[in-house]
Amino acid sequence: MTDSQRFFYTSYLEKILVPFPDNRSNFVNFMILPLAMSILITNIKELIQVRDTNVTIVKGSDMKTLPVIKNAYLFIEHDTIVEYGSMDDYQDIDADEVIDATGKVVMPSWCDSHTHIVYAGNRVREFVDRINGLSYEEIANNGGGILNSAEKLQNTSEEELYQQSLKRLNEVIKLGTGTVEIKSGYGLTVDAELKMLRVIKRLKRESLAFIKPTLLGAHAVPKEYSNNKSAYVDLVVNELIPKATEEHLAEYIDVFCEKGYFDLDDTERILKAGVAHGLRPKIHVNQFNAFGGVALGVKYDALSVDHLEEMSKEDIEALKNSNTMPVALPSCSYFLSIPYTPARQMIDAGLPLALATDYNPGSTPSGNMNFVVSTACIKMKMTPEEAINAATINGAYAMGLSNMYGSICRGKKANLIITKEIPNYQFIPYAFGENLIDEVIINGIRLD
Repeated sequence: MTDSQRFFYTSYLEKILVPFPDNRSNFVNFMILPLAMSILITNIKELIQVRDTNVTIVKGSDMKTLPVIKNAYLFIEHDTIVEYGSMDDYQDIDADEVIDATGKVVMPSWCDSHTHIVYAGNRVREFVDRINGLSYEEIANNGGGILNSAEKLQNTSEEELYQQSLKRLNEVIKLGTGTVEIKSGYGLTVDAELKMLRVIKRLKRESLAFIKPTLLGAHAVPKEYSNNKSAYVDLVVNELIPKATEEHLAEYIDVFCEKGYFDLDDTERILKAGVAHGLRPKIHVNQFNAFGGVALGVKYDALSVDHLEEMSKEDIEALKNSNTMPVALPSCSYFLSIPYTPARQMIDAGLPLALATDYNPGSTPSGNMNFVVSTACIKMKMTPEEAINAATINGAYAMGLSNMYGSICRGKKANLIITKEIPNYQFIPYAFGENLIDEVIINGIRLD
């Protein structure tokens, strides 16, 4: 379905649904699906990340394996992958649209499990300050960093915040991202955090991408609480978490567990409160220091622990035999010139690993998962197979979505990337400066 066709059906159905604004967009999507076209993709040079059974996580040495069918076809009906296989076995399929993918790679869309897309303005000034020698911590101590973003966001209207964020989201969708987690954390007041979460909820309703919302009220200590951090933790636990869950604005609870921000005791209080309100933990941890945050995340069955630029043997042991996905953010390491997550050590120890962008205004002003995959290969010594597994199926797992997204599997959602004509899938991380995407399909809908 083209964007013009979607607009026609959306406009018609929204007129019917004027009395039901909260559910309008979800109902529109439900009604459009039967009208969506079937799509047949033929002559695919390489169809990658093919899983005949619904694998939901890939660990250790298995990450080196990326299943591929050469000279393949793929059939989509409505929003679902229905059939695929070798062109040698192809039999005529009646489809509304046929795409000839000769010379092209087809793969699942990227699954970005860690972003801060909803923010106001930018922090270009701090970028220049870092070039001139100031550290991340020095910038924060001078009133920059997260507190700078919070001040801007508090003074930005909800509508303007939505429009800025929608533009960024549409850009990352065009770059091949089909599922994305979005955190709050640049509000740092109850009202501003709820404003962020309402924007995320609206994006979830009105975007083609599948979005998971996360409450990150404990991203930094606001200026007015600088001498009374425990009072701010009280505010998060006793007011922000209950209000966010009462309005059904979040699915996950997150904390920036780091020296100078929130310590282990703070983090445990917030995680415990989140769990009590039905929010599963996801933690920012080990960005600059390793002091037990990973084990704490595992203790509370965190879906993911993210950053991990600094890792100890104890951290790796804590992750073994857990349900927690470690997530690396190589664009952040690139932008801040800090160490990269020790991917080789972790994968060789039998762990899974996911890759995400950390898209935010201060440390990673980019949501380009293609660059993330390339950087993981170049700087973290991950193979192309490991990096693609980490950015698709394991990224979906880190959002609780790998049962429906992240691989080519019958019955999974049709979120796909079709590349331009390239030699093979290894060329994707190799040609790191090029846009190799020819077309993106989200929920069975071709994007114009």
